[in-house]
Amino acid sequence: MNYRTLGRTGLKVSEVGFGAWGIGKTSWIGADDQESLGALNRSVELGLNFIDTALGYGDGHSEQLVGQVVREHAGNIYVATKIPPKNRQWPARSGVPAEETFTKEHVISSTEQSLRNLGLETIDVQQFHVWSDEWVGTGDWLEGVQKLKEQGKIRFFGVSINDYQPSNAIKLIESGLVDTVQVIYNIFEQSPEDELLPACEKHNIGVIVRVALDEGGLTGKITPETTFEQGDFRNHYFKGDRKREVYERVQSIAADLNIPVDGIAETALRYVLSSPAVSTVIPGMRSVTNVERNMKIGDGLGLPQDQLAKLKAHRWVRNFYN
Repeated sequence: MNYRTLGRTGLKVSEVGFGAWGIGKTSWIGADDQESLGALNRSVELGLNFIDTALGYGDGHSEQLVGQVVREHAGNIYVATKIPPKNRQWPARSGVPAEETFTKEHVISSTEQSLRNLGLETIDVQQFHVWSDEWVGTGDWLEGVQKLKEQGKIRFFGVSINDYQPSNAIKLIESGLVDTVQVIYNIFEQSPEDELLPACEKHNIGVIVRVALDEGGLTGKITPETTFEQGDFRNHYFKGDRKREVYERVQSIAADLNIPVDGIAETALRYVLSSPAVSTVIPGMRSVTNVERNMKIGDGLGLPQDQLAKLKAHRWVRNFYN
């Protein structure tokens, strides 16, 4: 496993981290606790040392599973989690003041709840689960963050940027108040390359990439005939004609790069890791099989320049969360 520095935090994190949304038993159907624990433990055995979870994943259930594994491997794993917005609105909406989303009291109480769920004394990276640059210099959320740092309850502060709004954190980055950002970045969603990633490199901000596989769209496994279980959020994400659209675009990528369709997932992860601004990518891995497949990609190798150049033409501006 290759390790990269998480921006100015100085933490050396595995290129491939663990995205723990899928083990929270919400939105993703079929998560089994024992299988999830097996996947987490196997990832650590293979060199993974960065896990991203959230208080909102299964109302703390994901944090509890993560904490169990982290305590078994004391001192070897960095944990990032997230504070849900007080108004429970995802993504953050324009014009909504910080007083309705992240107050000092909410920041502190949510962090203390996460610490109880995790069974830990300190969170390595505490993040806001949504963000709006309108909140820079407003409200009292920063007082909460500073107090938690002073008390040793958190080490570093980050934000999870709104879906498909990568530029909606530039002001925060330039303010010097944030240590890390988490963003959607993949072969389709290349817009972070325009402003966000250069700003992060300039200010030495750690970059955590989520949705690198487009919720499964960039695995090569989605076809027009694919079905999901009732209650699985992908029924909405891939609603209407979206499965056919994704399928056709994936076929086009495979043909353009002259690679098999079952190699798309590896290509997608290597595309993200080809950016020097990226610190770690956090695919969801709910099984040992997925862990073993994805962990092989954290070898420090990106994609050849000719493939990177070809993939620029596959940028696809859209928001399937709408």
